[in-house]
Formats: sequence, structure tokens, C-alpha cells
Amino acid sequence: MVIIHVMGGLGNQLYQYALYEKFKQLGREVKLDLYAYKGAKGEDREWRELELEWLDGLSYEVCTDKERTDFLDNSMKLQDRVRRKIFGRKSHMVKESDAYMSELFEMDNVYLYGFWGCDRYYTDIEDMLRKKIRFPVSQNPQNAAANAAAMEAMETEESVSLHIRRKDYLTVADGKRYMGICTDKYYQAAMNYIAQRAENPIFYIFSDDADYARTHFSGANMRIVDWNQGRESFHDMELMSHCRHNICANSTFSIWGARLNPNPAKIMVRPLRHDNYETMETAQIRENWKGWVLIDADGKLC
Repeated sequence: MVIIHVMGGLGNQLYQYALYEKFKQLGREVKLDLYAYKGAKGEDREWRELELEWLDGLSYEVCTDKERTDFLDNSMKLQDRVRRKIFGRKSHMVKESDAYMSELFEMDNVYLYGFWGCDRYYTDIEDMLRKKIRFPVSQNPQNAAANAAAMEAMETEESVSLHIRRKDYLTVADGKRYMGICTDKYYQAAMNYIAQRAENPIFYIFSDDADYARTHFSGANMRIVDWNQGRESFHDMELMSHCRHNICANSTFSIWGARLNPNPAKIMVRPLRHDNYETMETAQIRENWKGWVLIDADGKLC
């Protein structure tokens, strides 16, 4: 059996779910561990919601408490505590240690802990993922109407989603990890790239900072999407997937918006780096993200 730890926000949860589906496609017994959302307390508790539950009819098998305890060897029974003290822990945990781990699908009887955010893992099951990952209609009638109208327009225009993520990234080590990657030069180069290949593109701007978006993206061919807020914000990913092309932030949220886009002629643009601590060579990033347009912070095509 393979158990996959689930953590993070919706984008990361979808990666862990996609890995689950990849193992299933290989005929393996696999389960998700939702303990971080369902049973953990204190620092082990995930501060975000289990948004996989908000999607429409997504199904997966969940491991039991006993299976988790056995795989992690963290039973508090006296005999197990004594055994660990004498012989050491027999944990089956395998932590993500590289952007792409080719050996992953040869493993069995393991507990996988990581984000598994490499596109290379899922290119062969993307069609299946698009069929399974579905969004419910918004519970807010005004939002539901606005989303339906936007999707109708997106599918008739040369629509392009453009994602800007700021607020939570500014709080991580004062922005040192994630900011300075999706610069003005990055977005301008991405828009220019698409404008040279698509006639009369209309850019739909998605951001957690709508005021910033309005200030920086105010052209006649730009539309600010600002009505899906709070729990409703995951509908922005759905709207991104209805655009013909996608310009992503260094965010799994918009990466999934692009991945769920069924347009066979789509252009998907992402920043070369996801965070400022990455050390991977550009050639390896291209290998891991085939079919994507990579642009660096200076606006250079990579």
C-alpha cells in the first residue's frame, strides 16, 4: 500500500490527489491521509481547509488511523514505545527530496510526505484529471451568475487568465521567498508572447489584491475578476480553466487553472522559478515542464 499525506491549500491538495490517481492508474493500492485536517491538533493541524471536499463529487480512499500509525510507527502502546527505544523507529515515511523523483512509482509500503508539484508526474493522466476535477455552482446567486457570464465570454474570446498572488507571499520571510519572481517584466513579457500568437487577446486578471490589480492592469483589453472571495475564491481556478490561454503566478493555484484548461492549442506561461531558494538548472526545469513557456524575472524567455 501507498499512503499520501495531504497538506497545504487547494493547489497542493490537488497535486497530492493527482499523485493518488497516478498510483491508481498503475494498479496500486493507494490511500490519502487527511489527518492534518481531520484529527491533528496544535502545530500538526493544517490551518487551511480541506478544499478537496468542496469540489463536485471528487472521490478517493482515506487511510485509517491504524494504517497511519503503523506506517509512521507512532503507536503509543507500551510495547511499541519500548521496542522503539531499543531498536529505533521503523517509519515507512519517504519525504520529497527532489523536484522529480523517478523512483517514486517503484516504491511500495511507503508513506509519502511532500507536495509532488512537478508537471512531469501527471502529463499522461491530464485528460482523466480534467474529467474528475469538477467545480460546483457557486452558492452565492450573484457570483454564480457572474461566473456563468464570464465563462461564456471567455469561451468566445481569445481569453487569457493572468494571476497575481501577493498578500500571503508578502508575509513569508518579508517576501524573500516568493516575491520578486513575478515582476512587471515577467507579466509584460508573458502578455507580449501571447499577443504575438493570439489575435486581440482579452486578459482576465485574478488576484488576492484587487486594488493592486486595478492599478497595474487597467487597459481596455483587461478585465478584473474580483467577486469570488473567501470560500468562494476557488471558483477563480475554474474561471482560469475556461480561458483559452493562461499566464500563471508562482502559485499552484493558477498552475492548476492552466492544467485544467482543455484547449488543445492553449499557451501556458509560468515563471521560471517557483521560489527564490530553488537551485535547479534551467534545462532540468524545462525537462520537468514540457509544453510550458518559461519566463524569468527579467522577462527573458528561458
